[in-house]
Order: sequence, then C-alpha cells, then structure tokens
Amino acid sequence: MAAAHVEALLASYPDFPQPNILFRDLNPVFADAVAFRAIIDDLADQHRGQFDAVAGIEARGFLLAAAVGYAANAAVLAVRKGGKLPGTVLIEEYDLEYGSARLELEVGQLSAGTRVLILDDVLATGGTIAATSRLIERAGYTLTGVGVVLELTDLHGRERLGTAPVHAIMSI
Repeated sequence: MAAAHVEALLASYPDFPQPNILFRDLNPVFADAVAFRAIIDDLADQHRGQFDAVAGIEARGFLLAAAVGYAANAAVLAVRKGGKLPGTVLIEEYDLEYGSARLELEVGQLSAGTRVLILDDVLATGGTIAATSRLIERAGYTLTGVGVVLELTDLHGRERLGTAPVHAIMSI
C-alpha cells in the first residue's frame, strides 16, 4: 500500500541541484495525508519491537522520525547538519553524490545501549546514512536498522551501510 502511494506521487526533477543529477522529491508524497499515514505505518510496523528510539536525518528524516516515534512510543533523536546544535556534539564528515557535508548529534541524550532505528527519506549513495550510523555507534547506542521511503538502487548506497538491516518502502 505505501509503495503504491510513493510510486503514484513521487516527483522527479532532472538537473537539480546541478547538471546530471535526477532529484527524487517525496514532498508530494508527504503532502498527501493517506500516503503519509501509509508510509509511517509501514516503517513502524516493519521495525516494531526492535527499537527504543528513532534518529531522523535533517530535514525530511525529521518528519519520518517524529511520526514513527509517536506511533511507536519511542524517543526521537535529531541528526543535524553541521553547526546547528548547541552543547557537546559528535561530528561526522561524509561525501554526497554532489559534494560533501557534516552531520552532528548531541551526546548524552539517551542511555548507552539504547536501540536506535535510523530513518530518512531517500537512500542514494549511502553517505548520509553511513555517517549517521557512525554517529549512533560513537554515541554508545545500538543501531538496529535503517528505514527509508525510497532507495535508488543504481547508486549502491546499501553497500556502504554494513550489516544493519535496511527496509526501503520502494526501490527504483
């Protein structure tokens, strides 16, 4: 059900944000209440009982993590772009398919060993999710899996994620 919604509502933009990049936009999917509920139910059900917290990656991962956290009565962690968090943070640098970036996670938010599920909208080259995985582990938490709405299989991002189970609602 969720995959059918994604397929029907997914928008694609060639040459964005630069030439030779095909940007897959899930905002129209999230803007449809029925589709959004189907996505949240799918992600929560796929991983039910396997996590105590969800980590959402800025920015669309925040939408997913907040909703899944609420649905599963789980804590929510915000993994932010560099320079956006106060206090003591862990930092991970990583490469994107069209540049490089930095992610941060505040330390000490949860108890050591807390089981964390990472959520994001798209798995492309895997750099963002791999960096988030390293942050989760460096913070002393246990990574239990990764959930995404869309996986771009031709970019082989799953290969960068190690042994963490990955659930993609739709793969293209």
